[in-house]
Amino acid sequence: MKTLYSSANQKEAQQLLRALQRAGIPATAAERGATIDILLIQPGYEATAKEIIQAFKDNPEEFTEQAPLFVAATSPSLWRLLAKQAGIVTFLVFAAVLLTALMQWVIAPEWTISSLLFTPLGMPELSFQQPWRFVTPILLHFSATHLVFNLFWWWYLGGRIELRYGAATLALITIVTALVSNYAQWASSGPLFGGLSGVVYGLLGFVMIVTWQKPTHSLSLPPFLYIFMIGWLLLGYTDILWVNVANEAHALGLISGIVLGFVFRIRDSRSTNQYK
Repeated sequence: MKTLYSSANQKEAQQLLRALQRAGIPATAAERGATIDILLIQPGYEATAKEIIQAFKDNPEEFTEQAPLFVAATSPSLWRLLAKQAGIVTFLVFAAVLLTALMQWVIAPEWTISSLLFTPLGMPELSFQQPWRFVTPILLHFSATHLVFNLFWWWYLGGRIELRYGAATLALITIVTALVSNYAQWASSGPLFGGLSGVVYGLLGFVMIVTWQKPTHSLSLPPFLYIFMIGWLLLGYTDILWVNVANEAHALGLISGIVLGFVFRIRDSRSTNQYK
């Protein structure tokens, strides 16, 4: 964790901490003698946090309890704040999924679905003449709940991975986990499936491995998030859930993400040792 601000004024520190947290910045406070330090938990938010702190210094009266929406008035626009929490690949996939939902649900449902399924309807074999189909099922979603759930996790995990490892790495993880999870689901149930869930579980598996026993890693997640996601995956194999679940896509997406996580962890370890 990195110290963003230090103050001997407890009230001032509390106001700033609440301001940062209301803006979505993962920050906390720690006492150091008579001083209170504001600490940043994840380094990807540092630029945005510094802008808010500067606004705090310039106009402290805007940060009172009576002005809970100061962020919208004095800090960068919501768009700029979001832009600092993700990268270009995160944005592009997010936008592509939303555009696909519009096409699928409103404009041209049959055409959209038939164009993006793993294989054309009625064709049991792979179609290598249309290679985009091996990836495009991740854009299809068949309910609003399914869409919102996947987009939330994509933004939360994908954005953080892109900030830490770069756009090329997120693109690589997305393509590999999409290929593996889509093929696994197609081989198990046929072409009538869709969703970003396999990739989301791939991102989860990747984060799980690169942060293992590294609590200060910028991608570290609270344990309850792993419990929730793995629990949901396991529930999919029971009759408890009321929705159809792409179990094989989830499971193989997770496994492929774990494998990639090991690859990057080994690479990072070698890089660290090289410069010791």
